[in-house]
Amino acid sequence: MEIVRVGQYRARFASSQSEVLAAQALRYQCFNLLNKAELDVDDFDTICRHVLVENLETNKLICCYRILSFENGKNISNSYSAQFYDLKSIESYPKPMIEVGRFCIDPEVNDGSVIITAWAALAQIVTQSRTELLFGCSSFEGIDKRKYVDSFALLRDRYIAPVKWRPRIKSAKVFCYSKDLNCKVDKKKALLNMPPLLKTYLSMGAWVSDHAVVDLSMKTLHLFTGMEISKIPKSRQKFLLNLA
Repeated sequence: MEIVRVGQYRARFASSQSEVLAAQALRYQCFNLLNKAELDVDDFDTICRHVLVENLETNKLICCYRILSFENGKNISNSYSAQFYDLKSIESYPKPMIEVGRFCIDPEVNDGSVIITAWAALAQIVTQSRTELLFGCSSFEGIDKRKYVDSFALLRDRYIAPVKWRPRIKSAKVFCYSKDLNCKVDKKKALLNMPPLLKTYLSMGAWVSDHAVVDLSMKTLHLFTGMEISKIPKSRQKFLLNLA
C-alpha cells in the first residue's frame, strides 16, 4: 500500500514476509551487526507495521522503519522502548500514540529527499490515525560518551522531557548526563555530533530522557525520545502533508 511519493522515491507499507526480510537485511547493514543470519530481527517485527522507502528508478529499498500503535499510554509497557526505560509516567497519556523504531537509511545514499519522503509518510500515518505522541529510542553510534559531551550538554540544557512524562531509569547501565555532566555547551560541536534523526526530532519540538542507556548489544548510547504532535511547528506539518 503506497503512502506517499516524492519525486523518484516512494514510501509504502511492507505487504509480505519477503519485504520484511528485505527491511531486516537493510537494518543489519546499517547497524553494523555481527551475526550469521545477516538480518536484524527481534520479536517486535511480528507485531509492527514496516514502512519501506524505495527508489523507483532502481527498484531498490533505501530506507525503512517500523511502527507500533497504541490507543493510549495504558499498554506502553508492551513497547520496545519499555525494555530499557521505566515508562510508568506515560501510562496516563490519554490519546493515540505510535512508537517508531529501527529507522535507517542505506549508508550509500546521500539525498535529503529520502528522509523527507520517510517523514512525509509518517505525517500521513499520524494524521490518519489521529496520533498525538510519537516516541522511540534515538541512538548515538558507539558507547564512548566522551565523543558526544557537547551534544549531551545541549540536550541537558534545552531538551529534557517535561517532568510529567519523564522516563525513569530501568536499565542497569546508563549515563545520567543531566546530573553527571558538568560543562558548558559548544553548540557547533553539539549539532555536528548529534545523530541526524535526533536532530530532526528536536527541530520539531521533541524532548528526551534525562539519561542515556548504554546498549551493548547494539553498540549504541540511546535516549528515549518523545514528540507531541501539537508541538510541531504548523509550517512543518503543512509542508510534509502537502507532499502527499
